[in-house]
Amino acid sequence: MKAIFLDKDGTLVDDLPYNVEPGRIKLCSRAGAALRLLSRLGYRLFVVTNQAGIAFGRFGEPAMESVHEHLQDLLFREQLTLDGFYYCPHHPDGSVAAYARVCHCRKPMPGLLLEAAQEHGIDLRSSWMIGDILHDVEAGNRAGCRTMLIDNGNETEWRLGPRRIPTRMAPDLYAAAVLIASHGGAP
Repeated sequence: MKAIFLDKDGTLVDDLPYNVEPGRIKLCSRAGAALRLLSRLGYRLFVVTNQAGIAFGRFGEPAMESVHEHLQDLLFREQLTLDGFYYCPHHPDGSVAAYARVCHCRKPMPGLLLEAAQEHGIDLRSSWMIGDILHDVEAGNRAGCRTMLIDNGNETEWRLGPRRIPTRMAPDLYAAAVLIASHGGAP
């Protein structure tokens, strides 16, 4: 099985920092069309997202279930299915002791992708990680995926390194889907 791993904020949905209010979560422009194209190509869809707001006490971990349900509903309206939703609640500088730690699931580490791959039998070399910052790219590269950077202005540091170079770049999710479709099956 091949997958598309999607960062949530700024890639799949409009970026509203620390937002867990379902009514304010909106798909990015043309996200539905992009994901339908990728789905027709046989990709399964997974969200992999850092949620440091939990570690900083801005919202509790139960809020993520509402976010997950709302994303499933938004995608259902687009005739799509979300095959998995993975999030990291940790941050090393967090104020909530249970979540204030270094971990292997917080991007740029690949833990979320590796967990999804193990649970769902995903071939990582045939899969793509799509995100709007280089931490997403690094996580995908560390996991063995091809990577797509959505260059929409959300990456502000541009700290490059061997694991932080994307396979491709696109201005939005729809353009990313078209590039992936044209990339064919070659790893």
